[in-house]
Amino acid sequence: MESNQTLTIKDKKVKLVDGEFTPTQASDILNALIDQKINYHKIENLQHWEQDHNNDSKPYIRRIKELEEEKKTIDRFITEIKQEGKKLCINGILTVKAVD
Repeated sequence: MESNQTLTIKDKKVKLVDGEFTPTQASDILNALIDQKINYHKIENLQHWEQDHNNDSKPYIRRIKELEEEKKTIDRFITEIKQEGKKLCINGILTVKAVD
């Protein structure tokens, strides 16, 4: 007998990073993640500009600046932790949800 039930997944969690790291390792991981997001927004901006030269690039530029500021904040934080001789714990879980 077959069932016609469908499985509905409301959201999916992805464990991206989970562990204890030296300040150098943590810096490498976090900077790589932020750099990837910066590059994503740069490419999106360029693609939209290629399609329409009148495209408003302000949202992309604003987000890139926000991410660059986050990088500076994280670098300062990690420098302080490094001076204290401590390690860092990074727990990065992404939640992916369908939206209407």
